[in-house]
Amino acid sequence: MSTLLALDTATEACSVALLHDGKVTSHYEVIPRLHAQKLLPMIQQLLADAGTTLQAVDAIAFGRGPGAFTGVRIAIGVVQGLAFALDRPVLPVSNLAVLAQRAFREHSASQVAAAIDARMDEV
Repeated sequence: MSTLLALDTATEACSVALLHDGKVTSHYEVIPRLHAQKLLPMIQQLLADAGTTLQAVDAIAFGRGPGAFTGVRIAIGVVQGLAFALDRPVLPVSNLAVLAQRAFREHSASQVAAAIDARMDEV
């Protein structure tokens, strides 16, 4: 079974998740402007809680946006560094597709329009 690390920093929330041995564990915090400081420690803690290491990760997924420009850049930079060091594939995932998929899965919605706050009264 594959081990997949996923992370997202495209919004004010910072989240990491791990699929390992068929079990999903995750950590999520709303921490505006602290993503760069908190992301790597969150990943380390998540791996420790699951009893595994970065070397066991088979692929790394990340929220590719849309979202905050700086937040998306933080995710891309961390993922690129980890993937290069580990020689693992990277899986970019649309944040809007994730929102839509959750609505579909949890509410059996047949049509979903996903949007996020783009600030300045825009979505």
